[in-house]
Amino acid sequence: MSDTNINRRDFLRRLGVGAGVTGLALAGCTDRLRQISESTTALPDIPVDRMTLRTNPTTGDKVSILGYGCMRWPTIPSGNDDGEDEMDQETINRLVDTALAHGVNYFDTSPVYCKGRSERATGIALARHPRESYFIATKLSNFAPQTWSREASIEMYRNSFKELQTDYIDYLLLHAIGMGNGMEDFRARFIDNGVLDFLLAEREAGRIRNLGFSYHGDIEVFDWALANHDKYKWDFVQIQLNYMDWKHAKELNPRNTDGEYLYGELAKRGIPAVIMEPLLGGRLSNVPDHIAERLKERSPENSVASWAFRYAGTHPGVLTVLSGMTYMEHLEDNLRTYCPLVPLSDEEMQFLYDTADLMVKYPTVACNDCKYCMPCPYGIDIPAILLHYNKCVNQGNIAENSQSPDYARARRAFLVGYDRSVPKLRQASHCIGCKQCVHHCPQSINIPKELHRIDRYVESLKRETT
Repeated sequence: MSDTNINRRDFLRRLGVGAGVTGLALAGCTDRLRQISESTTALPDIPVDRMTLRTNPTTGDKVSILGYGCMRWPTIPSGNDDGEDEMDQETINRLVDTALAHGVNYFDTSPVYCKGRSERATGIALARHPRESYFIATKLSNFAPQTWSREASIEMYRNSFKELQTDYIDYLLLHAIGMGNGMEDFRARFIDNGVLDFLLAEREAGRIRNLGFSYHGDIEVFDWALANHDKYKWDFVQIQLNYMDWKHAKELNPRNTDGEYLYGELAKRGIPAVIMEPLLGGRLSNVPDHIAERLKERSPENSVASWAFRYAGTHPGVLTVLSGMTYMEHLEDNLRTYCPLVPLSDEEMQFLYDTADLMVKYPTVACNDCKYCMPCPYGIDIPAILLHYNKCVNQGNIAENSQSPDYARARRAFLVGYDRSVPKLRQASHCIGCKQCVHHCPQSINIPKELHRIDRYVESLKRETT
């Protein structure tokens, strides 16, 4: 593909719609794609120009119900001595081209995604297409106290324009309000320094077309922001919503708020909802085997993940549903779900709520693989450890004790998989409990506590004392 603008018909012809990635690119991701690959084998081509669109009541934007989350862009080894991967720009371009070809027009990024490289990679890929063909969403991600000053926050905001190669932002979010110390941090980040007033002026000037926020954590902050809706006139709000979190969010994590309440408060005020974590960090695509069987029995031709995406899109107040699609298979499966969306019936909705009641009994860690906790100053791969543990829970590879019938199989599966997915120098045994990661976790996980618990379990398996 050239770096110059090309029209839609030409890039459709040159792209070759529906092509998959190579086997090499998929090496190591078999488990993550298990349900998707089952459902997409030998399926017909994905229809073009069938994407379901939702209308933004403020601007009249026709937004694709599938939004592209740019937090998990693919990387490739850089070959440098530091071992740091680099962005796989060629694959990113191809994913963006395929998405645009099928009507996806909402791209959500942040200055902190992909270790600070997502905005630039996203900007490069999108700038090859007409600006009016897509909507850019990015965030003011001033989490760190050194970015709380008015000057530092505005500098971050203006740098987003440079990285994204644009002179206006379609959807600008105050990033993850409610994290950290709740209202105290929120006021320091946006109110006391005058940054929110600055952003309101930027919206008035047209450099921000829609202003909103994403929410994690302290419900007091969410309620305060909505109580002041008449003053700030939020154009949209991004919330976590899926069929597990609808009624079980607080059971999964005491600091979270049930999706039923969050969505309901937005619907009362007519504020469009942008949905994040429709798969609960991948946990609703890599479900326990008996849950997968339950879903596949009901709809054999569709992937397990498609249930979660249909659920999120069925709510009428949802503007778009974000998905971090690293691989072409992810994108193609979601396109099949949303081109067009077939909303769930009331009976199907209840079927998923019943499924959630079954799933909540499984003690997985509420990690969404967002990587906000990284890098760890001691080199620990926190998300990989927690995801391996969750995978073993889902697959029945957590042995209750050495007398369990499947103890030997579960022990081997856990230990071998642990060493394969997490290098020894990055395993939980190296956690010293500094708690630097805790403040950054949007799910409010007590990460050191979980790492120490998992490490004790690993040691018990090695000694066969479980």
